[in-house]
Amino acid sequence: MLEQLRRRQELLEKGLSPYAAKSMQSKGRSNPEESSPLRTEFQRDRDRIIHSNAFRRLKHKTQVFIAPTGDHYVTRLTHTLEVTQISRTIARALNLNEDLVEAIALGHDLGHTPFGHVGEDELNLLYPDGFQHAAQSVRLVEYLEKNGDGLNLTWEVREGMGAHSKPKDDIMGALDQQSITLEAQICRIADAVAYLNHDIGDAIRADFLSEEDLPKECKSVLGTRHSQRVDSMVRDIVEFSWSASGGDTPRGSDLSIAMSPRVMDAANLLREFMFRKVYLPSGENELGEQARAVIGLLYDHLSRNSTEIPKEYHKRGDTVPRMVVDYVSGMTDHFALHTAEDIKPGITAKTSRWQPW
Repeated sequence: MLEQLRRRQELLEKGLSPYAAKSMQSKGRSNPEESSPLRTEFQRDRDRIIHSNAFRRLKHKTQVFIAPTGDHYVTRLTHTLEVTQISRTIARALNLNEDLVEAIALGHDLGHTPFGHVGEDELNLLYPDGFQHAAQSVRLVEYLEKNGDGLNLTWEVREGMGAHSKPKDDIMGALDQQSITLEAQICRIADAVAYLNHDIGDAIRADFLSEEDLPKECKSVLGTRHSQRVDSMVRDIVEFSWSASGGDTPRGSDLSIAMSPRVMDAANLLREFMFRKVYLPSGENELGEQARAVIGLLYDHLSRNSTEIPKEYHKRGDTVPRMVVDYVSGMTDHFALHTAEDIKPGITAKTSRWQPW
C-alpha cells in the first residue's frame, strides 16, 4: 500500500506543464538509493535539507545587519522561507514542480557565510581560490553535512542550488537560462525578489534608509510599499513567463522564467542601489569593518592552528585553507564572534550593536 502512495504522487506530476521537471525523470543521485515508499525523490531532498544542521544554523545568520538586537530583522532562515513562498507561488501559477522548487529554495543559502554580503566578500578576498556561497551550498550538501558524508541529493536540486547567484548589476545574471530547469530559474529570480524587498525593510528599520531614498523610477514601476513591490514583480514574472506553463503565449517557444524589460530594468536599478548603499558601500561602517576583522582573524588563526578545526572537516583530506573556508563559512554570526573573542579578547567590544552571546 505504501508503495502506491509514492506512485500516486508521481502520477500527479504528469498533470504538470510538459516543461516541468518530473521526479520520475530525475538524473538521480551520486550514490543510488532505494526509492521511498511515501515520497518522490524531490520530496525526500526537501526533507533532508530541513533536517540538516546547516539549515538550522540559518536562523542565527543575519541577512544584512550583523547580529542585530531587534527581533524583526531578517535572518538567513526567514529569507529562505520567503524565497520558498515566492518560488512556490510562481511554480503553482505556471504549473511547474512545486516540490523541486521548494527543495532548491530551502537549500539555496545553506553555504552562506556569517555577516551577510560583507562576510562573503571578505572570505572571497582571503581564500586564494575565491569563495562563492552558491557553490559552497552545493559543496555542503555533497561533502560536509552528516559529519562529512553529505546529503546525497538529486542532481536537479544540486543544480538549482548552485545556479541561484547573480552578479551585482543584473537580477538575471549572465547564466544561460536555457541550461537549467525552469524550477531552478524560478528560485534564481525569487531569491532576488525576496531579498531586495525585505532588505529595504531592514535598512529602513535600522534608520539606514527611508522610502524617500529609493530611486523614483523604481517606485513608479514597482510601487512604494513592500507588498506592492513583491506583488508587482511576482505578477510580472508569471505573466511574462506564461509559455512555461504550456498555455498560449505571444512569446512563441521561448521558454524561460523572467521579468518584462520594464520591470527588470526597475529591479536592476533597485538592486544596484542596494549594493551601493547597503550591501557593500564604498565607505564601510563600523560593523562592516569589524565583520571583516573577525573573518580575517578566524581565517588567519585557523590556518595556523588547523587542529582546532573539527575532525569532520579533516575527513576528506582537504588542504588547510579549504578546511578553514568550510568551517568559517558554516559559522553563525554569534559563534564567529564568540570564537574570535576567545582568540583575541576585545575584538568585538568596539561596538555596542554586538550583544553578549
